[in-house]
Amino acid sequence: MALEITDVNFEQEVLKSSKPVLLDFWATWCGPCRAIAPAIEELAKEYEGRAVVGKLDVDDNDQTPASYGVRSIPTALFFKNGELVDKLVGSAPKSTFEEKLKALL
Repeated sequence: MALEITDVNFEQEVLKSSKPVLLDFWATWCGPCRAIAPAIEELAKEYEGRAVVGKLDVDDNDQTPASYGVRSIPTALFFKNGELVDKLVGSAPKSTFEEKLKALL
């Protein structure tokens, strides 16, 4: 299951992670977010122990999206060693997310 990321735990779970991180910015009312949710959950299971796959609800957390300029959702940010290294805005097939995540391993 994807890790729930919040403004409170973002630094610890994402920036200080020793593993690559895929962070999905989403909201319950967002249709495209719901459409990609199963793929995000599958990646969380498939990459468990090798990468962190998290979800951040933009309605409950406004600091992190604002600090990374997230203006539309879904947006996926990819981090390695605490640094933002890639970004994917909008809906995409699971293979696209997986390709970007694999590049960080």
